[in-house]
Amino acid sequence: MDQELLVRLVVALGLGLLAGLQRETSQSNIAGIRTFALIALFGFVSGVLSRQAGIPALVVGGLAALTFLLFVANYLKSLSGELDAGQTTEVAVLLMYLLTAWLAWGHMAEVAVTGGLMILLLYLKEPLRGFAHRLSAADLRAIFQFVALSLVILPVLPNRTFGPYDVLNPFEIWLMVVLITGIGLVGYFLWKWVGTKSGMVLTGLLGGLISSTATTLSFARHSRQNPRLVQGAALVIVLASLVSIVRVCVEIGVVSAEAAATMVWPFLVLLAGGGLIAWWMYHRIEALPASELPEHDNPAELKSALVFGLLYSLVVLAVAVAETHFGESGLAVVSFLSGLTDMDAITLSLANSVHLGRLDPTHGSKYILLATAANTLFKGGLAASLGGLRLGKALLFPFAVLVALGLGLFWFL
Repeated sequence: MDQELLVRLVVALGLGLLAGLQRETSQSNIAGIRTFALIALFGFVSGVLSRQAGIPALVVGGLAALTFLLFVANYLKSLSGELDAGQTTEVAVLLMYLLTAWLAWGHMAEVAVTGGLMILLLYLKEPLRGFAHRLSAADLRAIFQFVALSLVILPVLPNRTFGPYDVLNPFEIWLMVVLITGIGLVGYFLWKWVGTKSGMVLTGLLGGLISSTATTLSFARHSRQNPRLVQGAALVIVLASLVSIVRVCVEIGVVSAEAAATMVWPFLVLLAGGGLIAWWMYHRIEALPASELPEHDNPAELKSALVFGLLYSLVVLAVAVAETHFGESGLAVVSFLSGLTDMDAITLSLANSVHLGRLDPTHGSKYILLATAANTLFKGGLAASLGGLRLGKALLFPFAVLVALGLGLFWFL
């Protein structure tokens, strides 16, 4: 036997046994471990025969026969009153047949990934059901709004440049909106189900995933209302700011993967310094009561997406103007001013300029660092103005170190 074909046969059998083991432990009355293994072999043999004979219809015939057998089995069980209203096992049987037939044609990686996902979904029945039952109306609205942003609006946008300096690409702009909204949505759901029960460290980390500026604003106001929470609020704000730096690294990696190694290392240095400060702060304060943590808004609101899309477009245009007419000094001004209010727009814009070859990776990293320093200054001022002098003093040392380290790396580059 061909060695490669034998390996595929073993993989097909393994997928069938794993899926069957899961259904056996779930007490399925349609197919268990032996049946799934036989179906996997049936699919693989059908695929091999159809390939060797050059008759793809053999796979279709096998699928039709299997479907008929499932129909008969369900019909007989209905006569005895044993019919299970669910169709999970039946769908898994058909998918297993198709996957192993596909495997016979040589698509090892695709089949392994798809089969693994199928088995994982079968295994996660209870967690997924619990997840669905815990969803509120607001959570469902957040999910469907994100679907609208990513799967309805994005595909219909033109993927070419328009406007002054020929740099505004509607598809690319909205893709960045989807990226940032997706990151925020992950943080939002983690916050809803984990953050409010796990203390201030997780609160700061998840708050940074949603929005470090919004987290700063919420906890600054919260600490003014309850002065004993000032130290805890300061730690949450610092951690959220560090997560915003992680977001910068992720955004660079997604938009400009080929230059990520050159661009990301200064931010890792910044994270290391900030992490030491956060560790020091953590060991000096009392726990923040979870019951008193403020809520975060849904990040997938259409209004928020439109505002970010407009802001990103303005930053892209400003960067193009600065590059064309003012050189590095213009980019420095644009980066600093943009970073005052939003890190995502300037990070994505500069990373995309690097990706398109309009900007050197080192210079891109340098100006994102400047924006990071400006954003830290802005959040420090926001916290002090809304949270009062005590919160300002608590944040003075950590934010001063972060700004100094960021500017030091900026001048070094």
